[in-house]
Amino acid sequence: MIRYKTVMKEAEAEQIIDKSRFIGHVRPVDSREEAEAFLFEIRSKHKTATHNVPSFVIGEQFQFQWASDDGEPQGTSGAPMVQMLVKEGITNLALVVTRYYGGIKLGTGGLVRAYTGTAKLALEAAGICDVKELDELKVRLDYTFYGKLQNLALNGNFTICDAVFEDAVVANLVMEPESREEIKTMLSNLTGGNALILDENRRLAKVKT
Repeated sequence: MIRYKTVMKEAEAEQIIDKSRFIGHVRPVDSREEAEAFLFEIRSKHKTATHNVPSFVIGEQFQFQWASDDGEPQGTSGAPMVQMLVKEGITNLALVVTRYYGGIKLGTGGLVRAYTGTAKLALEAAGICDVKELDELKVRLDYTFYGKLQNLALNGNFTICDAVFEDAVVANLVMEPESREEIKTMLSNLTGGNALILDENRRLAKVKT
């Protein structure tokens, strides 16, 4: 089940528009505090910039939305970026576009295009992904079954993560929630009932779109 869309990683992108330098910075965040800390970092890094325009969207239902024009004409920079994020269904991120003024005024429409366009470049650099609910089984099984388990994973509906090799193999199997019982049955059939499930849990994971 897809819970929401966000960015894979922190990233930045840059472009020059009519001699003004625009730099988009983006970071995945889970709270307003994290977003504000990111904004502080960017403002500290670009102290001499003409503007550092922030936009935050946080929450699976976009519950928290905040932006500032940071001295640009009202409604020409921060707000359009937030609107673009919500329209695209992207949340849990902080986005800051830095501008070094080049001496040529862009006009209202030009500013909106410059800021949202730079924001989109930063999003592309960060990579858009889905955040999904996935189930995880931590299993213990004999070495004799591990090769067969790997072969099943290649063509099956689960992946093997974090395998540890000691007196037996302990590995995490990750799958869609609806596949959990099927995978447990497969494990039992594969090992003749000798696979031991050490833990079961559900977690959120980023998956590239």
